[in-house]
Amino acid sequence: EKCSVQGVSFIVTVILARILSPEEYGIVAIVTIFLHFSNILIEGGFSTALIQKKGYANKDFSTIFYFSLLVALAIYIILFIGSGAIASFFNEQQLRMVIKVLGINVFFCAINSIQKAYVSKKMLFKKMFVSSLASAIISGGIAIFLAWKGWGVWALVFYSIISQTLITATMWFTVRWRPTLEFSTQSFKQLFNFGWKIMTTHVIISIFTNIRSIIISKFYTATMLAYFDKGKQLPGLAMDNINSSIQTILFPVFSEAQEDKNRVKQMIRRSIKTNSLFVFPMMVALALMAENLVITIYTEKWIAMVPYIQIFAISYILMPMQLANIEAIKSLGYSNITLKLEIIKKMIEAIILIISSTIGVIAIAWGVVVYNAICLFINLYPNTKLLKYSLYEQLHDFLPQLFASLLMGVCIFSTKFMYLGNLTTLFIQFIVGLASYFIICKLFKLESFEYIYKSITKKK
Repeated sequence: EKCSVQGVSFIVTVILARILSPEEYGIVAIVTIFLHFSNILIEGGFSTALIQKKGYANKDFSTIFYFSLLVALAIYIILFIGSGAIASFFNEQQLRMVIKVLGINVFFCAINSIQKAYVSKKMLFKKMFVSSLASAIISGGIAIFLAWKGWGVWALVFYSIISQTLITATMWFTVRWRPTLEFSTQSFKQLFNFGWKIMTTHVIISIFTNIRSIIISKFYTATMLAYFDKGKQLPGLAMDNINSSIQTILFPVFSEAQEDKNRVKQMIRRSIKTNSLFVFPMMVALALMAENLVITIYTEKWIAMVPYIQIFAISYILMPMQLANIEAIKSLGYSNITLKLEIIKKMIEAIILIISSTIGVIAIAWGVVVYNAICLFINLYPNTKLLKYSLYEQLHDFLPQLFASLLMGVCIFSTKFMYLGNLTTLFIQFIVGLASYFIICKLFKLESFEYIYKSITKKK
């Protein structure tokens, strides 16, 4: 589901980027800041609470469904009234109408967050695949047509709205769950007790993630924000296809096994090994191939996003270990620990952001790398106590994949001196990277590689 949908979305965004200007992307990126924060408030950690809860009743889902819609209505009213002030703050008057229209998505977020929680709880991921892929193809086709006809920033606006509308509508007809006319105060209190800590954690993360975009768009330009945002998006796309797919499954599985900590530990080890086997080489290759990739796919007008791709590729290398540990902590019911960890991390991030924002946009991006390096050890530490998963074991689980990826990077870098045109060089780098990584993994007999290889080739 992740690979197919993101693959279609990637093709669509590439075509749109070739038609539209970085400034038009920057305007939508500003609105996305507010919508992302709104969606966190709407979801409120309740979908996570629904998945984590042992067993469930339909009244649990119905209660959160109605509450989410009420919060969505309140947020949309605030966005509608405040659109003028937001436009004035960023000195972009076009934002006024874009916010009013794109803000409609908060209602679809409210409905879809419950649908996704139900799908995850029941492990019905095929349903999500069908709805997401269909919406990506249809909305992408419409957006490309609108951009081609000269709709500019509105092509991006309607791309988002149509996509969310179709996902919600398709899920409504393919997933059997329906809200019932009941609201349980007891269910709400029980889910809120767990969910508010997750929501607060996500709010803190969102504030610090988006404050960078706000600083760039306010003190620099919307065009610089577009380069920063798109540069972050490309390595994020590569990582999310692998990482979020595994994480989506890990949380409900961890939650079901929460009483058997030894089993959770074995699953988290497998997750880190498997995740890093794919994410590490993808990030190394992306950092080395960024320039040829941007010129070939996005054209020369987007060349300024190359250093951001390289910086964020380095930053995302550290994510698989962190996210697997956080999912394990949440699944065991320790949402208070995740909140405390996030407060500590954000105090560190605030210091890094204050210093880097006075230097420049590139410095802000490098600040993310420094922050993630520090967070690696902060996120790993709790499970040394909770699961007896020592730092030595954790480092032992991901360092072999990192070493193999760096050796692959040397092979890719060696092709830089045989330039044969952007497209040809890009193809050669891809083949060299893929072949060398496979050979290195086989040569050193990486346990994670052998596990995946045997899983794929195993016959019943």
